[in-house]
Amino acid sequence: MRAIEISRFGPPEGLKMVDRPDPPMPSTGSGEVRLRVLASGLNRPDVLQRKGHYPPPPGASDLPGLEVAGVIEGGDEIALQAAGLSIGQRVCALLTGGGYAERCIAPVALCLPVPAGLNDLEAASLPETCFTVWSNVFDRAHLQPGETILIQGGSSGIGVTAIQMAQAFGARVLVTAGSAAKCQACLALGAEHAINYRDTDFAAEVMRLTAGRGVDVILDMVAGDYLAREVGCLAEDGRLVIIAVQGGVRADGIDASLILRKRLVITGSTLRPRPLPFKAAIARSLREQVWPLIESGRIRPVLAQTFSAADVVAAHTRLDRHEQVGKIVLDWSGY
Repeated sequence: MRAIEISRFGPPEGLKMVDRPDPPMPSTGSGEVRLRVLASGLNRPDVLQRKGHYPPPPGASDLPGLEVAGVIEGGDEIALQAAGLSIGQRVCALLTGGGYAERCIAPVALCLPVPAGLNDLEAASLPETCFTVWSNVFDRAHLQPGETILIQGGSSGIGVTAIQMAQAFGARVLVTAGSAAKCQACLALGAEHAINYRDTDFAAEVMRLTAGRGVDVILDMVAGDYLAREVGCLAEDGRLVIIAVQGGVRADGIDASLILRKRLVITGSTLRPRPLPFKAAIARSLREQVWPLIESGRIRPVLAQTFSAADVVAAHTRLDRHEQVGKIVLDWSGY
């Protein structure tokens, strides 16, 4: 098979197309299947792995790629039957690695049928963002209908998914984004207000928009010096969920007394190293509660651009520029 490996850590040019043996077909009892990959989603953790900052967990493929869409070629047929899936079916899947290849191994429990009406490129953009948003916004932060959420980086792959999921489940959505065009895109997806963080103090604007109350939930991909301001613009019993540290790992100036007085919860998580049963529970929730919303059109994939898998360097170069709205996807259909 053709696969994309990290030949050296650093810039996108370290990504190389190579020939590798097909992964062996999983056996009965393994709980796994082999997929013929048709599309691979790109994510920020892929960039971190490319730079040498995010090694795969033990037992995972050394190849990058955390989400794919493709066709089930074979594997544990008993597990497939129990999951209501079958050989030859189109699915999208969450992986711990190995998605940048023509074939990959996926746990049956993390394979979801491609929602009706979606093509493979669209389907490949779903797993990583949907799993992440569900786990953090709904399972950890317990966002409720009628509550208000602030999504930092609303135009990112995570952001466009979080906007639509939160709005679909009855929340009021505020976002930050880095340009007028990105703010407009977030509004078109269902955000009530979009704050350009480059020219506006987001915390002050949040307090103005909420008449001084603050927001119930913040989904934060920045951390760093954002944290002190986020604590200040959370409502009583507010929940702050940190899922990335693009702004740095240190946070100075936090007023701890606000955490006490407002009874705040500050939490965070990473998805990739979590055990299979944890992620399988998220998959079940998505299939039951989110997939119908995708099939009805209330939640839709947002693709910024697709690239042939052979153009992975160009795809990562685009990803590094932080210019896109939504997801970038690699197309393997030409191989």
